[in-house]
Amino acid sequence: MKFELTILGSSSATPIFNRNPSSQALNINDRLYLIDCGEGTQQQMLRFDVKASRIDHIFISHLHGDHYLGLVGLLSSLHLNGRIKPLKVFGPAPLKEIIELQLRYSETTLQYNLEFVFTNPEKAEVILENQDITVESIPLDHGIACTGFLFREKKRLRKLLKEKLAEYNIPVEYFSALKKGVDYVTPEGKVYKNDILTIDSEEPKTYAYCSDTQYNEQYFKQISNATLLYHESTFLNSMLERAKETRHTTALQAASVAVATNAKRLLIGHFSARYKTLNELLEEARTVFPETELAVEGKIFVIGD
Repeated sequence: MKFELTILGSSSATPIFNRNPSSQALNINDRLYLIDCGEGTQQQMLRFDVKASRIDHIFISHLHGDHYLGLVGLLSSLHLNGRIKPLKVFGPAPLKEIIELQLRYSETTLQYNLEFVFTNPEKAEVILENQDITVESIPLDHGIACTGFLFREKKRLRKLLKEKLAEYNIPVEYFSALKKGVDYVTPEGKVYKNDILTIDSEEPKTYAYCSDTQYNEQYFKQISNATLLYHESTFLNSMLERAKETRHTTALQAASVAVATNAKRLLIGHFSARYKTLNELLEEARTVFPETELAVEGKIFVIGD
């Protein structure tokens, strides 16, 4: 199953040349999920060939402008482009009022239904479930109400071993039951154990998106063993006091989170505009967690690759 992440924006509070505010597009089994929607997200989607019409779910972590100020423009463009299918928006409860206020004063009535699911900054909850995934909110520590999002694949059915099915002449009508782990029993009563006819599917992959937060172990257990962990890394550790003041994380701290939670890979982003190049942040993180990469805009990360 496809599980790919495209980085649309990786800057923190303000955009700078070559970096836009936070936004990511997650492709799971050819369904697109937009995570945060900072200023300029529409342009980035055009630039990196992310089809807005294919997005049915948008997740907003919190109400600092660099994470949502591109949202109303995107919703308006979808309306102008003739969208009629519903769109779900997950985020803090006041986001509904913000969007409705802007639509009201622009005298815009969307042609499609906008469905809100409010996140709880105090408690982790399953906020979405479909045939492919579950999505949980991750309570974070940023002063303002803020959550991350944990995307978890569902366990797939067992895989059939075609050569064994042919060898034992297993009827096609039993294939569905075999995928569910059932043994095959012939009309004469002979039993073929499931584990000689099938193999287990791959372990489900997870993507943990930890938006703005200061270092706080309260969310570690929930994000443990992530296939890919995205963690904000606004500053170098030399600016640790500034990170504490603004309730952000340093690159060194993000790497420590990856170690403590047994992440397979770490992706760092939300870089302060003070950093014109990012090599120092990457090098600092890699001193603690070598499997670290930068959230470079336009780059696609295959989760589980």
